[in-house]
Amino acid sequence: MTALIDAATGAVAAPLPQAPRTRPRGLTAEAVFIGRSVTHSLRDAEALLMAVLLPTLLMLLFTFVFGGALDPSGGYVDYVVPGIILLCAGFGASSTALYVARDMTTGVIDRFRTMPLRASAVLTGHVVASVLRNLFATGVVIAVALLVGFRPSATPVEWLAAIALIALYILAITSLFAAIGLAASSPDAANAYGFILLFLPYLSSAFVPVDTLPGWLAWFAEHQPITPIIETIRSLLTGTTMGDAAWWAVAWCVLFIVIAAIWGSRLFRRRAVRR
Repeated sequence: MTALIDAATGAVAAPLPQAPRTRPRGLTAEAVFIGRSVTHSLRDAEALLMAVLLPTLLMLLFTFVFGGALDPSGGYVDYVVPGIILLCAGFGASSTALYVARDMTTGVIDRFRTMPLRASAVLTGHVVASVLRNLFATGVVIAVALLVGFRPSATPVEWLAAIALIALYILAITSLFAAIGLAASSPDAANAYGFILLFLPYLSSAFVPVDTLPGWLAWFAEHQPITPIIETIRSLLTGTTMGDAAWWAVAWCVLFIVIAAIWGSRLFRRRAVRR
């Protein structure tokens, strides 16, 4: 309510009712926070550069330094690129945990909660912006791979299927990193917790076939989530045997998204109550 004072008599007039604040319609809030997160990503050029540079350097390292020993025929680049793509997605998505933890610890979320909007739109903005950022980074890595000898045999339909699976994986891993950012007590802690997810591709079929690993490690590599995703992308792009890897790949990605959604929503409500 706002009270008015009569200039002549000094009397206080009846207060004027204020229009109630209404929530933005549709996905307006989400669109605003996506734009906010994209802007932050563009300003944080170092993080975007490292998300592209590190996987690219690893690909060049394995192709030109180790590739001759692993595959004297020179075709190792075709084998390693699918794993490098997932590494790229992981490095890029890891910054989401940092951004979410920073929002949760600097008090900006408290300001957003005073506004008539869904506070969870902040998380949606982080996740969608990360997916867009990582798709761009993945495109750069694939372009570099083509320059150093990657020769996929995929048809346009297989390319679309591979891109769809990569996008689904990026969404899944980004959602997990967003939940980790909520669980972490600080941005530094979020970086430390996310290291486990970044390490998984190294214990898969990304760089060497599973059957070349020691027995106990081979069992883990074969049954962990990253291997079927890599094998599906490898099959789509280079024509290797797929088997039932595609079903497992999609199932693991969907499971990651469901776990992240449930875990993240509970963490967000819990931290909202604490504040």
